[in-house]
Amino acid sequence: MADINLKGRDLLKLLDYTTEEIEYLIDLAIKLKDEKKKGTPHDIHRGKTVALIFEKDSTRTRCSFEVASYDLGMNCTYLGPTGSQMGKKESIADTARVLAGIYDGIEYRGFGQEIVEDLAKYSKVPVWNGLTNEFHPTQILADMMTIKEEFGELKGKKLCYLGDARYNMGNSLMVGCAKLGMHFVAVTNEKYFPNRELIEECRKIAEGTGATIEFTNDPFEGTKGADVLYTDVWVSMGEPDEVWKERIEDLTPYRVRKELMENAGEHAIFMHCLPCFHDLNTTIGKDMHDRFGITEMEVTDEVFESSQSRVFEEAENRMHTIKALMYATL
Repeated sequence: MADINLKGRDLLKLLDYTTEEIEYLIDLAIKLKDEKKKGTPHDIHRGKTVALIFEKDSTRTRCSFEVASYDLGMNCTYLGPTGSQMGKKESIADTARVLAGIYDGIEYRGFGQEIVEDLAKYSKVPVWNGLTNEFHPTQILADMMTIKEEFGELKGKKLCYLGDARYNMGNSLMVGCAKLGMHFVAVTNEKYFPNRELIEECRKIAEGTGATIEFTNDPFEGTKGADVLYTDVWVSMGEPDEVWKERIEDLTPYRVRKELMENAGEHAIFMHCLPCFHDLNTTIGKDMHDRFGITEMEVTDEVFESSQSRVFEEAENRMHTIKALMYATL
């Protein structure tokens, strides 16, 4: 691996990291995963503690940070949606300074990107973005690790994102592909394209890495020859229920289905950051069926459960990449 020093660094968004630094974290995660499978200890941060601020609940992010902390020999404190006074009785700046005096690192998962940026501004210890409305960098590290494990390399691979590309996943996948020399294609209705300024920033990055950034509303044109078909839920956490009808009408043409996987090719894999509405085994899934008569949303159950699906390998890799992040920055 490259000789990269990330000690003391925040991870707020991948735009702040170089291509080499991102590749280093991915390779470190692969190394730590191999060590864990072999039972080789890597508890290099024994005695340290981290604070996990979750203004939005999560399964994968919380479990990944907690298990990664324990594997590194650390303790962690989970602060759920009602677990702190941040933004209510105490400012973000004051919260950052309080926690930085007690903990060795701070994770934040919640709402606006400005919140995690402010935490980092006033913290003397590393701050990690576990998800904001705009970016989800730890997810992208896991995604890229999964793709590298599958194909052996990242540069030149084509990732096709189908669905609502305006928010954290569409934004972050576009940034990750630009940084790593991949071909990013957003396949969706024009009104679901990412922010124009971010598109232009990624295209400038792509000029130096060999990446391409493309957009189309034709799912067969966009997925042709893709290595990865990627999607996410159509309605993000915290959005009102009223938007479901509009999203279902607009985005159903971009549901990942067998025909699109076949259009991509036999080698293509399916990825999803989870949770996923691929059947009726969730409260929301049942509600959408009762209201709109649909049994699947962003992906068919046939694709989700197929041999091309890598969603659970991807979910596991959240822990390995988060561990690599804390390993390197602490």
